[in-house]
Amino acid sequence: MPLWNGRFKTRLDPRALRFSSSLKFDRRLFREDIAGSIAHVAMLARKKIVSPSDAKTIQRGLRQISREIESGRLALDATQRFEGEDIHMAIEARLIQKIGDIGGKLHTARSRNDQIALDERLYLRGSIHTIIRLIAQLQKAIVIKADRYKDLIVPGYTHLQRAQPILLAHHLLSYISMLDRDRERFSDCMDRVNRSPLGAGALAGTSFPIDRKYAARKLGFGSLIENSIDAVSDRDVQIEFLCCCAITMMHLSRFAEVLIIWSSTEWNFAEIGDSYSTGSSIMPQKKNPDIAELVRGKTGRVYGDLIALLTIMKGLPLAYNRDMQEDKEPLFDAVDTLSGCLDIFASMLDGMKFKPVKFDQPGADLILATELADYLVTKGLPFRKAHSIVGRLVVFCIKKKRALKDISLKEYRQYSRRFDKDIFRFIDLRTSLLQKRSTGSTSPVEVGRAIRRWKSRLRIFR
Repeated sequence: MPLWNGRFKTRLDPRALRFSSSLKFDRRLFREDIAGSIAHVAMLARKKIVSPSDAKTIQRGLRQISREIESGRLALDATQRFEGEDIHMAIEARLIQKIGDIGGKLHTARSRNDQIALDERLYLRGSIHTIIRLIAQLQKAIVIKADRYKDLIVPGYTHLQRAQPILLAHHLLSYISMLDRDRERFSDCMDRVNRSPLGAGALAGTSFPIDRKYAARKLGFGSLIENSIDAVSDRDVQIEFLCCCAITMMHLSRFAEVLIIWSSTEWNFAEIGDSYSTGSSIMPQKKNPDIAELVRGKTGRVYGDLIALLTIMKGLPLAYNRDMQEDKEPLFDAVDTLSGCLDIFASMLDGMKFKPVKFDQPGADLILATELADYLVTKGLPFRKAHSIVGRLVVFCIKKKRALKDISLKEYRQYSRRFDKDIFRFIDLRTSLLQKRSTGSTSPVEVGRAIRRWKSRLRIFR
């Protein structure tokens, strides 16, 4: 019979049990649940609510259950064995089986409501640590690749049209910055996760003289959630965590998209290693960027996890409602998906090769048009007038299939008398990069400084 059966005259319909049981997915919280229970019973003993000997018996039984689950001797998917609605009831039922009625003292001064909230916060705390480590792992892979290709020039794009020349390393380092803000968001989220709900009871607290701060310290929490209703009612930290996951996945998806495009035959800027590509069942020549595509595709899945929990919570009255049981699968899925994507992305990037881009075909050096406009500004023209002049020059080059470097000084001066013989020094990819002076630009000096800075910082985060 369920541990709460005293009020009921008939047993729960087996179909209702199967429908309502969350054990098939929340069993992964068994470590957090047992850790929380061990701390809770230590507090009960400290406050003389249970005897020290009973507390030791309960703690010993809980540790034995943990070993049973770890080893597979206790099959938590056998829900009928304990009529276990969830991992919390299954563990308590097993404890009572093992040590008798003493096990029934564990739940003194505690509700499943604060117990569930506690377990999820412990789970989030561990997940955030793992995700931050995986972000740093990917950042390290990026900076190593940027350092290796620090001299390679590629087109920079806006609107997927060639815009200005940049260093490949500069492009790669932009993703490190994005990922660092992701890391900061998870770290900020940790501050709100690391507050203990334990001791809130069902919603109103408890009449027992418990010490919430002691239990929180035992579990490594930095502070308490003060209002007992808030402690068991809200899932805002879970939603915040999922927001962090969704933003990080968005960054991975954008990175994956670039690698997919660059590795295509038409672009041919990059090559994803064979270990992270697949073939076609019908076309022998194909090498498909499936891993990158799956990262891009799984991003929508994590967005769905966030929307699912927002939708679950949007109309719930205070305090706890059974709807909130549905928060766990989106949470677990987002953790698994993001962790898997971060891990595989670092390995995929490590095996990638980047290729020199050809800028010698007709029209390729039009990517230097902005440099021509800036040149005219240095000669005294307002930028808008310089922009217009160079725009007309670009039209001429396209129409005549001419390259900027092949136009004579006489032809340049037909567009503006400000052009002089030094113009040809500006029509050069490397010079274009060296001319950049602003902090954080694509100049070799700035990119080299950024690579050194990130190498130093990543040693701290490992």
